[in-house]
Amino acid sequence: MQANPTTAGSLFLVAAPSGAGKSTLVNALLQQEPAIKLSISFTTRDPRPGEVNGREYHFTTVENFLERRAQGEFLESAEVHGNYYGTSRILIEQQMAAGTDILLEIDWQGSQQVKKRFPGAVGIFILPPSIAALEDRLKKRGQDEPNVITRRILAAGGEIAHASEFEYVIINQEFALALSELNAIVKATRCRFAQQASRNTALFAQLGIHANPII
Repeated sequence: MQANPTTAGSLFLVAAPSGAGKSTLVNALLQQEPAIKLSISFTTRDPRPGEVNGREYHFTTVENFLERRAQGEFLESAEVHGNYYGTSRILIEQQMAAGTDILLEIDWQGSQQVKKRFPGAVGIFILPPSIAALEDRLKKRGQDEPNVITRRILAAGGEIAHASEFEYVIINQEFALALSELNAIVKATRCRFAQQASRNTALFAQLGIHANPII
């Protein structure tokens, strides 16, 4: 974060319209960069077969969730299909202070909320090469009915309009190139002054480098 010596980890916010390939890129990045941890949200819905508490979600009760929200624990929260979902500010702060890089798959509205608390978070927006390509990918995915695909395409325009709010934009036309660009952003972020100062405190002190250099 911004010249904060207690924060060695970085926070990455990755957003995209549905069908742009965000989840595929994120999963590939996490395989190449195991030091990055995907943020695990809290939810009040019941675990599905095969899901493990603390892996897919932190499963909790409605009462516990609402209590945490009232105490201001969540960076952002929402009610979806009768269940609550939220991202814990406390867990993210603890992990980042310990030097762990955290990644959130998020929409542009959630990104705005997170940026208020973590202004040094790195926003990355994934774009499709065209709306036609986006529609084709949604159809090939085979997960949605035609009317749902149409609704997602219509929503994509509004989401893409917020791409300018993010520090980086990746056009996912060729997957290998998009992944290499995502990796490059991660590596460059780790070289920011605040992160280097936090991870190499003894070296910086030995070299006489101060946390707030005179420019």
